[in-house]
Amino acid sequence: MDSAREVSDGRLTVEGFSVASRAFADKWKIHNQSFPPWSWVPLINRTLLVSKKQEEGYLSLEKIIILSSLEEEIPEDESLNVATDCLEKEETVDHTILVPTMENEAHYYDFHIVYSASYKVPVLYFRGYCSGGEPLALDVIKKDVPSCSVSLLLESKWTFITQEEHPYLNRPWFKLHPCGTEDWIKLLSQSSSSSGCQMPIVLYLVSWFSVVGQVVGLRIPLEMLN
Repeated sequence: MDSAREVSDGRLTVEGFSVASRAFADKWKIHNQSFPPWSWVPLINRTLLVSKKQEEGYLSLEKIIILSSLEEEIPEDESLNVATDCLEKEETVDHTILVPTMENEAHYYDFHIVYSASYKVPVLYFRGYCSGGEPLALDVIKKDVPSCSVSLLLESKWTFITQEEHPYLNRPWFKLHPCGTEDWIKLLSQSSSSSGCQMPIVLYLVSWFSVVGQVVGLRIPLEMLN
C-alpha cells in the first residue's frame, strides 16, 4: 500500500496500520514534546511469516505518571500532563516520596495502539497501576482522567471500555472497543472529501487518536493534523 493512499471506507490493512503508526509516532515526537515518544514494538515471530512491507507490531507509550494528590491543583483537562514533569525529573526525584500514602500516590499508565485484524482498525489498550505494580480498577482510573473524558465516555455512542486479555501480552488490559471506529472514521473521511480531498493514510491514526485519546485524557496538538 502506498503511504499516500487515501482512506475511504474507514478501515486499514496491516501494512496501512504500520505506515499510519510510524507517521503518527513521528508527528507526536515533533509536535508533542512534553510527552515521551511512542515506540513501535515489532512482532518478530509474526513478521517472519509476512513480507517486510507488512511488518506487524504495535505502538507503545508507557509509564505515564499521574499524581492523584495534585488533582485538585491542576485544571482537569491537564491532569495527565503531570506525566511530563515526572518523567523529565525522573533522575533527580526521590520516588519514595510518591509512595507512602493514598493521598500522594503515583499512578502509572501504559497505552498500546494495536491493530485489530477482525475490525481492521486500530484499538487503544491501556492499564493503570500503582508504584508497587498493583493494577488499578476502572473506577479508580475514571477518577484520574479529566471529568470531561468521563463524560465523553458516558455520552459517546462510538466507544465503550471493556476488559480482556491483551492480544500479545496475555494479561488483562482495558480497551476502547472498536465496534464504532469504522463508522466515525468514515464520517471524518467524508468530511475531508467534502473539502475536496480524502483522508491520507498517514493521517489516519492522528485523526483517530484526536477522538479516542480524549477518552483517556490524552489530547494531541492541532499541528499534528496538518
